[in-house]
Amino acid sequence: MPTTLPQSLLDQLRQHFATRFTQGESNCLQHGRDESVHLPMPPLAVVFAETTEEVALVVKLCAEYKVPIIPYGVGSSVEGHVLAPHGGISIDLSGMNQIIAIHAEDGDATVQAGVTRLQLNDALKGTGLFFPIDPGADATLGGMAATRASGTNAVRYGTMRDNVMATSTVLADGRLMKTGGRARKSSAGYDLTRLLVGSEGTLGIMTELTVKLYPIPEAISAAVCTFPSIDAAVQTVIQTIQLGVPVARIELLDALSLAAINKFSKTSLAEAPTLFFEFHGSPSAVAEQAETVQAIADDLGGANYTLSLYDALPI
Repeated sequence: MPTTLPQSLLDQLRQHFATRFTQGESNCLQHGRDESVHLPMPPLAVVFAETTEEVALVVKLCAEYKVPIIPYGVGSSVEGHVLAPHGGISIDLSGMNQIIAIHAEDGDATVQAGVTRLQLNDALKGTGLFFPIDPGADATLGGMAATRASGTNAVRYGTMRDNVMATSTVLADGRLMKTGGRARKSSAGYDLTRLLVGSEGTLGIMTELTVKLYPIPEAISAAVCTFPSIDAAVQTVIQTIQLGVPVARIELLDALSLAAINKFSKTSLAEAPTLFFEFHGSPSAVAEQAETVQAIADDLGGANYTLSLYDALPI
């Protein structure tokens, strides 16, 4: 692994970015690890970009000097793609956190890659809309797109691949490419947007995204049910989906997982295969969904089916 960067590259980056360029050990270490099991692999330098043009500048310079580049959001991923096994420069996009436009009437929003999901949902208050993808961390939308994040809401709302409509992406030579658009229906040309989503920064650096938004459901309820076996729980999920029940979330935990939760959180949950459900819709629709799932679970040996209502959407 190279241990130094070309001096001329360092001079140009320092001249343009000043204090937003650093080779400090702590900054490099922070940008060389995530939530994965891998050991830290720090880059040789970090650039804090604030615009698409600045990202393009760094990429062009690194391409000229054949220096590796690694896009970085907030480091909450578990894929290991922010690590720098060959050194190089980490481009931190967390400062690109502007919400460019919210089109409530069309159900979409355009944001910079550093906007986090909680930041977007906070900005949507009062519109009656929300962004549903929840990977379990307050990740940046650019990072979520790069890793094709999903979460428990994917049962109803899909993954990031289904919810990114358009991107502005800096390619490996520094050129800017715009993909997709705000039209919900389009069959023109290659679907480059879906190619980029999940590419983990290997095909380009997404600097802006247009994402789908959804109406906040009128009513929300959650249910939990234990089962005599993993197979019984899985069959419940299969039959629920086959019947077309529009469940918002389904999560399966086995006995070992629940034992760990009880030990860590000091809870007393039954240590048996368990399904957790969430239902979205009108009050009557939510009640119907919950009753249908309960009937399926009962037929497959489900027990202790418990239903509760939410006062507000847990985003």
